[in-house]
Amino acid sequence: MATEATVSRQTHEWVDLVSPSHPFFFRALVDGLDPLSMTVTVRKKTETVPLAQEVGFDAEIVGRDFDNPMIRKLGIPLRAAQLALQAPEADVALCSRNAMCILASKARGIPSIHFTDNDITAHVDGLRAEKLYNRLEALATHNVVPEAFDTWELKRWGASSKSIHTYDGLKEHVYVANFEPTSGFTDQLPFDEYVVVRPEAMTAAYVNVNQSIVPRLLTEVVDRGFNVVYLPRSRGDDEFADAFSADRVYTPSNALNGLDLAWHAECVLTGSGTMAREAACMETPAVSFFPNSLLSVDKQLVDEGKVLHSRDVPEIAEYLTGLDEADAESSRKRARTVRDEVVELTQGLVDDMEADR
Repeated sequence: MATEATVSRQTHEWVDLVSPSHPFFFRALVDGLDPLSMTVTVRKKTETVPLAQEVGFDAEIVGRDFDNPMIRKLGIPLRAAQLALQAPEADVALCSRNAMCILASKARGIPSIHFTDNDITAHVDGLRAEKLYNRLEALATHNVVPEAFDTWELKRWGASSKSIHTYDGLKEHVYVANFEPTSGFTDQLPFDEYVVVRPEAMTAAYVNVNQSIVPRLLTEVVDRGFNVVYLPRSRGDDEFADAFSADRVYTPSNALNGLDLAWHAECVLTGSGTMAREAACMETPAVSFFPNSLLSVDKQLVDEGKVLHSRDVPEIAEYLTGLDEADAESSRKRARTVRDEVVELTQGLVDDMEADR
């Protein structure tokens, strides 16, 4: 009697990208997983779409971000509804800091693996929008977070201990591990030596500040002899560079690879966390002038001396004048160790879901 052959079905994964760092993170992650079929969706937000294309994702654009804070709040449920209607048939959804994908996955009955490091409402009171966002993220089937993450921020909203998985490192380590510096990268800039400056996210719900320090910071940095690659974040930020010549403060007309920018920079100065963490993972000096309390992962980097957190412009300028050359190669070994841990953890979760089907 003939035996029926067992045919293994390839897992189909849905990856949703909503911020500029996500294409790099998920490219590094899925490249390490067992062979799979994949559908990718992407939100129009700053450089996210072109960066998704740059790393090789054939992604469908679903929804967009908005500069206006009130419209942005409405945009989140709107895009969640769009995803629920347009999400592919998938065995698992992968996303990062993305309640929209989690909600759509719930609506479609797709288990989700969510990667986050944002426990900010555990440290900052009064952020209703952020609290709601974190509450929705707790609905993910699994949350994968750094060991420094305050897991109470998920448990308080209903996530079980079994659904929270930790790793020793930062999410930025995952894609820094796959990064190869681009030869001749600085040829597209008007100078070879520079610092990077990126403003605060002034329209974000988690930012409680009325005035950016960037205009004063640019003046101080240029006066001390540094060239600047300036990366505006939202409408109006580009005006901060108007007082300077383009051969001293250069605003790129096209999206540049942020990892290349950090790798070749003398220092990265940013009003939020991701670029500072990317720089720290490469041992590039970093300054965060984030205007609220820091995430747990950022506090850890400050405590380790890898990031300076300050909104005092003279203090930041003094820090720039005392920089030492870092050992970038040793940092990449550390990044590869973290990447391998996160890949193994994720593969185990995917395999468990496959076994449960």
